[in-house]
Amino acid sequence: MQKSQDHAYPTHWEADVVLRDGGTARIRPITPDDAERLVSFYEQVSDESKYYRFFAPYPRLSDRDVHRFTHHDYVDRVGLAATVGGEFIATVRYDRINDQGLPAQDPEDDQAEVAFLVQDAHQGRGVASALLEHIAAVARERGIRRFAAEVLPANSKMIKVFTDAGYTHKRTFEDGVVRLEFDLEPTEQSMAVMRGREQRAEARSVQRLLTPRSVAVIGTGRAPGGVGRTALRSLLDSGFTGRVHAVNHAFPEGMQRLGPEGVPAVRALREISEPVDLAVIAVPADSVPDVVRDCGEHGVQGVLILTSGYAEAGPDGRERQRALLRQARSYGMRLIGPNAFGLINTAPGVRLNASLAPQMPGAGHIGLFTQSGAIGIALLSGLHARGPGDGGIAGISAFVSAGNRADVSGNDLLQYWYEDPDTDVVILYLESIGNPRKFARLARRTAAVKPVVVARGARHNGTAPPGHAVPTVRVPDSTVAALMRQAGVIRVDTVTELIDAGLLLASQPLPAGSRIAILGNSESLALLAYDACLTERLRPQRPHVLTSAATPDDFRAALAEALAGDGCDAVVVTAIPWVGEGAAVSPGGGEGAALAAALRSAAEAHPEKPVTVVHLAMNELAETLAAPAPAPRSGPDAPAGDRAARPQDPVPASDRSPESAPPPRGPSRPARPLSPPGPPPALAAPRPAPAREAGTATPPPRRTAPLRIPAYPAAERAVRALAEAVRYAAWRREAADPGRVPEYDDIQEAAAGADIDRLLDRLSLDVPTGRSVPVPPEDAEALLARYGIHTRPVLAAPDPDTAVRAAARLGYPVALKTTAPHLRHRADLGGVRLDIAGERELRRTYTELTDSLGSPEELRPVVQSMVPRGVDTVIRAAIDPAAGAVLSFGLAGAPSQLLGDIAHRLIPATDREVAEQIRSIRAAPLLFGWRGSQPVDTAALAELLLRVSRLVDDHPEVVGVDLEPVVVAAHGLSVLGASVRLARPPATTDLGPRRLPVY
Repeated sequence: MQKSQDHAYPTHWEADVVLRDGGTARIRPITPDDAERLVSFYEQVSDESKYYRFFAPYPRLSDRDVHRFTHHDYVDRVGLAATVGGEFIATVRYDRINDQGLPAQDPEDDQAEVAFLVQDAHQGRGVASALLEHIAAVARERGIRRFAAEVLPANSKMIKVFTDAGYTHKRTFEDGVVRLEFDLEPTEQSMAVMRGREQRAEARSVQRLLTPRSVAVIGTGRAPGGVGRTALRSLLDSGFTGRVHAVNHAFPEGMQRLGPEGVPAVRALREISEPVDLAVIAVPADSVPDVVRDCGEHGVQGVLILTSGYAEAGPDGRERQRALLRQARSYGMRLIGPNAFGLINTAPGVRLNASLAPQMPGAGHIGLFTQSGAIGIALLSGLHARGPGDGGIAGISAFVSAGNRADVSGNDLLQYWYEDPDTDVVILYLESIGNPRKFARLARRTAAVKPVVVARGARHNGTAPPGHAVPTVRVPDSTVAALMRQAGVIRVDTVTELIDAGLLLASQPLPAGSRIAILGNSESLALLAYDACLTERLRPQRPHVLTSAATPDDFRAALAEALAGDGCDAVVVTAIPWVGEGAAVSPGGGEGAALAAALRSAAEAHPEKPVTVVHLAMNELAETLAAPAPAPRSGPDAPAGDRAARPQDPVPASDRSPESAPPPRGPSRPARPLSPPGPPPALAAPRPAPAREAGTATPPPRRTAPLRIPAYPAAERAVRALAEAVRYAAWRREAADPGRVPEYDDIQEAAAGADIDRLLDRLSLDVPTGRSVPVPPEDAEALLARYGIHTRPVLAAPDPDTAVRAAARLGYPVALKTTAPHLRHRADLGGVRLDIAGERELRRTYTELTDSLGSPEELRPVVQSMVPRGVDTVIRAAIDPAAGAVLSFGLAGAPSQLLGDIAHRLIPATDREVAEQIRSIRAAPLLFGWRGSQPVDTAALAELLLRVSRLVDDHPEVVGVDLEPVVVAAHGLSVLGASVRLARPPATTDLGPRRLPVY
């Protein structure tokens, strides 16, 4: 049994978690220094809760109890505490026991008894559920496989904590006590439950930030101007429906209102007699810690820090940022920033503009997140120019610019927008991705119900921007782009493309295919659109060119005819100002408005097909199409971004009395339910494909709204946006049936795990933690064979005589190959000689090889039997510390490497994803009978890819697999070379208990 002296304080068990109501708590191991905290915590627990914990009246803890509950060996006895503000709010502990329920003495004992105690004021916040996730992970790390818990029947809340966790459990009743036993191995159900709770908690935490009832601007200047005063002005000008307070320690004593705004003014936050939900902090960096402390003591739910001078300022600033984050989380607060630009919520019941934006954006259905304030300004400005005002095509639902994003990140907003009924399209500008595995998981789930459009900055330099202390993704940007597309993310390169794609997706239905009709009154513009369609691999029809004198009625008739045709999935309309006698509208006299009405009229009759417009010198046309139309569009095929008109703000005042304030949006009275009532969704089959995540609520159905048509000043921009919609729609159709991760009867998962443990114990004795080690070839072959991956034998040939004996053992014909690193797999350099038919030829070839390339000691020659001819391919699986496990496939040889013709998929890959992966490389025709050659066995190739994916997914210790070459013949395949790398897995991964990241 492991001894306590071998295990120091386990810092990696510390974690910040988001609770059910959106607040945060810190989970950490209990230490002897916590004696006073434990006593204070126990005194605040009700007698009933104490009775449920100890099965008898237990008013106070004895000194012996305190010592036992604070002294642990972190192996057989472990205690964790959830803290807020440094004080305990809940505890959990386990004690290892044997089969008789007595303290364990045998190192093989793998069961423990677990017990919780939650302070009454914090019950119902999901604290016990979070603690169970973490204590279970700790127990698994220490070799415990089962928990046992004894609970009084009346303690229904605690029984529910255990039974709802999703673990396989057994329940018995004896001597008036309910005994629960459950395995700690994660199951599909337990993972679904954990991620469902994570989604609801993180979404709730963002909702609290976006829907405050009261806001305090701390650092409001006494004179106009400055960051604080600008933020205050933005709040008031937006028509914020809650209470606003100005805070500045330099205000004169006795000052009650700040003029000319007339808002309540105080010198310190504690002088505000009512709760404050959001604090906007605009004070010098040196003063921020004191302000955050005041916010925590006042019960503020979240802080928005506009102040700069943190991680973007260098190493010292990075440490200040980390300390700031620890401080905010210690009080249960979420933090936006530092160095943030702000947040906006256009909902009529909120009207929050807590940002430095000079004007409130129009209300709409685009959710916008940026890490850069400058890009945030550009996006808001660009959207405003394309469709100003509430209900326009470019309106937003919410905007967050997180700056250094020390805490709240794009992942949090994805959790919120996934269920938000007011957001139809998500736009993200990211300069770094702190947790790419989680991002891919959340983006895939969100993209299954609404578009996610992403542009990445700083994607080629391999480092994070100043202020972003995150892991660096070592995989190329092309790989990251491929993985994003696999997750359904619409990846674009520029801010302009973000806006272009977002507008089309927010206003138009998804196209059913790639067949594009083109019409307009300019042949040149129509041909530009036609060429752009071909460039984007769409299928354009021959353009329908109207005369230069075509009237709005002519456009209406042409568009109606195109939309009615069965061979059209979308229409691109091109328009230039027209001139003609007897025209319905004289040139320059409202022709744009008339044409917009005509196009809308035709589009209304076919709401299932998207329409986009390309115009030259017709700004009135674009403005009219972007504004809401008088009549709503209806029908089941309404656009992804359409919504019914929202009710008007019932109380637009920003400075109201508490009695007239809007209903609370805190934990007791949420603004709207984040999950619909009713039973949870049915669980997926074993090893479900990750396109739709179990355990989360189904987003509300789409509604209808006024028809708006996006207009673009260039054909290339319109077609590129339309092409992104076509590709996304195809992904959505495929995501509805993403395939499965097959089960193979011959896979020996447990035996492979035992092999890996033995190899790591033998190979990693002197290797630093986190460093991978290569597996010897014979051990690698045995490990791969556990997963049905069989390699062709390779025999060393240090001299000609040994080579001859090896060939006789394998049987002629054979291949003679070098294994020196600089010549490995380099047939083009002469390091591989094939089809050697006999001994004499083998000896001659051996001499030629060593004479031309080097001595046998340098070349390390090997002999291998020949295999049926086919196509040489390469299969790799690797774990990037940030991007996660990636499965790669391509053809062997320099051309594929030089051209980057390699396809990547996230692990675990499904059968459908692997089939698409094989076909996605540009050289794929070589596998399917190019120029009359015989097609190869792609089914066997797909199975090999799936087996490699299973190996890496089942065993996180496998951090690298390299199969090269894999010769795929007409029937079957042969793996000629293989290597494996192992490493101790990290203490926590995206599969572990939920926790907030710390960078």
